[in-house]
Amino acid sequence: MRQIYLRPCAFIETPIGFDGQAARLAGTMVFFSAVEVIETEDGKRASKALLPLTDLDAHLVGLPAELADKARSQYSNLTSPRPALKMGARTVLLDQPRVMGILNCTPDSFSDGGKHGDDPETQAQTGGAMAAAGAAIIDIGGESTRPGAPLVWEGDEIKRVQPVVERLAKAGHAVSIDTRKAAVMEAALQSGAKMINDISALLFDDRTLEVAKTSNCPIVLMHAPSQSSDPHKSDGYHDVLFDVYDWLEERVEALVAAGITRDRLLVDPGIGFGKSLSDNLTLANNLSLFHGIGCPVLFGASRKRMIGALSNEAPADARLGGSIFLAMKAVEQGAHIVRVHDVPETVQAIHVWRGLRDAALTAS
Repeated sequence: MRQIYLRPCAFIETPIGFDGQAARLAGTMVFFSAVEVIETEDGKRASKALLPLTDLDAHLVGLPAELADKARSQYSNLTSPRPALKMGARTVLLDQPRVMGILNCTPDSFSDGGKHGDDPETQAQTGGAMAAAGAAIIDIGGESTRPGAPLVWEGDEIKRVQPVVERLAKAGHAVSIDTRKAAVMEAALQSGAKMINDISALLFDDRTLEVAKTSNCPIVLMHAPSQSSDPHKSDGYHDVLFDVYDWLEERVEALVAAGITRDRLLVDPGIGFGKSLSDNLTLANNLSLFHGIGCPVLFGASRKRMIGALSNEAPADARLGGSIFLAMKAVEQGAHIVRVHDVPETVQAIHVWRGLRDAALTAS
C-alpha cells in the first residue's frame, strides 16, 4: 500500500517579501518555504523529494490521484490555523506557543515524585505559581506512568487529584486532568477541569470515550504502543515516524466518527513511551510532520530519559538544559503546546524566541 506524507521544512524568520514562496505553519509564528514529500510502500520509505512550495503543485500533478488528493489535504492542514481551546471561562489561543505546567500529585513520578508533598493546598499553591510564571494550562496527574510503575486504583487517584483540581479551578486557572480512567475524568471534570490528557488516547478504559464525548472539552490524544496497564510495552516499529503518525491520524478519525468534533482534539507523539532513544530523536527531529493531521500538536519531553542518555546519565532533576532545548526544538517546528516541569525557565526561553521572531517581522 502506498502512502504519502508532507513534512514542512526550510523554516524562515519572516514571509514578508517572499509572496507565494512561504507559508504559515498551522496558525503559529513559524513559516516554512519547502516540504519534504515522502512516499512509503507497505510501511517502508520508497521515495522522497525536497521541494520549494512553488514546485509542489507540479509535483503532485504527476502522482496517482489518490496520493495527490491526500497530499493536498495534508497541505491544507499544514497551512490552516488551529481554533482556540475553549476551557470553560478561559480561552487558550494557539497563535503562539503555550506552556502546560506538569503538576504531579504522586509520590513516585520519575522526575518529581513527592516533591509537591501530599497536601492539596500546597500542591495547589505550586500549580498557582506555575500559572503566575506563565503556564497557560496546569496538567494535574495522580498516577505515575514511568516504566514499571504500578497501576493506581482509581479511588486513590481521585483522592490525589480532585481537591487540587477544585482549588486551582476555583482560582480561575485552566486545568487539565492527566488520566486514562473514566472515573477519575468524571471526578476531575465535576471539580472544574476543562481538558482531558489521556496517554491511552481514550482506549484504556471502555467508558472514557463517552465521558470525553459529553464533557465538551479539549482532549489530548497521546501515542503509546500499548493501551494495557503498561503503556511502554512495544514490539518495535516498521518506521516510528510514520507508525506514530498513522496511529494518531486513525485515532483522530475514529473519534470524529464517534461524534467528537476535530476542533476538540490535540495530538501528542508520546516521547518516551515504548520508544528507544533513536525513536525519540526521530520524532523530535520530524515533529512538523504531525501538523498534517490537522490538530494542535502537544509535545512533552521534559526531564525524560532521552536527555539523560545524551548527557552522561544526568538524573531527572539535572535535565533542565536538555528539557528547554527540546521544548524550543518543538516550538521551532510549530508545536502549539509544550508540556514541562520547569515553567519559568521555559516561558523565558519562549519569550526570547518570540522577541527574535517579532524583530524579524518588524525588520522586514
